[in-house]
Amino acid sequence: MFKKLLDKYNSLPVQIKASFWFLTCSFMQKGISTITVPIFTRLLTTAEFGQISVYNSWQGIISIIVSLHLTAGVYMRGLVAYEEKRKEFISSMQGLCFTLILIWFGVYLIFKDFWNGLFNLTTPLMLIMFANIWLSSVFAFWASEQKVDYKYERLVALTLLMAVLNPVLSIYLVLSCEDKVTARIVGGVIVELILFGWLFIYHLNRGKKFFSKEYWKYAICFNLPLLPHYLSAIVLNSSDRIMIANMIDNKSAGIYSLSYSISMVLSLFSNSLLSTVEPWLYKKIKANDFKLVPKISYASFSLMAGINIILIAFAPEILSFFAPKEYYEAVWIIPPVTMSVYFIFAYTFFAVFEFYFKKTGYIATATMVGAVLNIILNYIFIKQYGYFAAGYTTLICYIIYAVAHYIFMRKVCKDFLDGARVYSLKILLLITAIFMTIGFAFLATYIDISARYSLIGVLLVITLICHKVIIGSVKNLINIKRNKDG
Repeated sequence: MFKKLLDKYNSLPVQIKASFWFLTCSFMQKGISTITVPIFTRLLTTAEFGQISVYNSWQGIISIIVSLHLTAGVYMRGLVAYEEKRKEFISSMQGLCFTLILIWFGVYLIFKDFWNGLFNLTTPLMLIMFANIWLSSVFAFWASEQKVDYKYERLVALTLLMAVLNPVLSIYLVLSCEDKVTARIVGGVIVELILFGWLFIYHLNRGKKFFSKEYWKYAICFNLPLLPHYLSAIVLNSSDRIMIANMIDNKSAGIYSLSYSISMVLSLFSNSLLSTVEPWLYKKIKANDFKLVPKISYASFSLMAGINIILIAFAPEILSFFAPKEYYEAVWIIPPVTMSVYFIFAYTFFAVFEFYFKKTGYIATATMVGAVLNIILNYIFIKQYGYFAAGYTTLICYIIYAVAHYIFMRKVCKDFLDGARVYSLKILLLITAIFMTIGFAFLATYIDISARYSLIGVLLVITLICHKVIIGSVKNLINIKRNKDG
């Protein structure tokens, strides 16, 4: 039996093997990270947990500015565009990224008191952040090359090694040090330095081109116009934790961050599903064939809604596993943030049309509107209702984000696809309305466990009645992967 499975695995094309292992690696990496959350919530106070969350949020934003996000689309495109001179291109990208980080590091040192006050971070944490940004970029450059060449063995091994060693060393340092916040962050950076630092030297030695006017100009000119989009996306994802810490306190930021982390675990499922559906959608757009697109899309929306409902239904139990009672207030934030995951997932089904026809202006506009609105709403409602409001402002902004992409998709269809009406707005609204109604119904039952489990029982009966439809929808999604013709 085992030999047959091994033979079947060995007969698979390298692309399929690579996709499988990249996906498995992603699940395991996120899984290990998630499993260690209950440990750190018990080793750290809510305020300390909040400080780490704020640090991570600032790092995400600062990284975009400092590194120009060179590891994003411009790099993958360059690996293809300069395939014959790939080694030199990668080497020069490492050089450019290192130079940019070094320049910004100098700017920080000159005005460090100003920056420390602005970010509400200590000098040691800021120094660690620059090292963290550099090492993460070094690894990202290398990892992208491995994916392009389907060299999954080394990437999986190094990623999983990082996923295991990071929490192990961090737990040891947190237990050993008085400054637990710095200890937690330093643990990850030390592991990154050991595992990733040599990759920088490896690429420079292999490509032997630290500076290239052609490659540097290409990367800077390509990415500078996209910075508003990249920044807006990270602000939309991170600004709430920073604003909660500044407007209330780190303890509140820690509680909110835990609820956000639990909810975002579902992004594993959404990303997995999108890795199958998204390439298929591009193919259908290219062929101007939308016969099966609504059926597959509605099934995807319904499946993702169902998975979200499961997390919302059992949020109190999940939260008690992840953290002690000091964090229990987070349960009231989980439903709206979890619903946000649904809209993050849904927007991709509209945005693929904008990406396919290179309407980056539409993409940037939708992202910036969502980010600016998020900051404004947070400023107004966190002041008035406390940090709970951030969960609902996040939901509102992602709803508007998805709606904006739907509107832009309709415009793209009108301009390039003879006005094709790919989706039925009524069906989309019906699926979404049912999902949100059930989600908020569960929220209302958190104060009464018998009512909550009664509602779970009702939904379970409905699921059993409709099991054939559900199984059929799942099979349709699986068949996309198997059948190239969709």
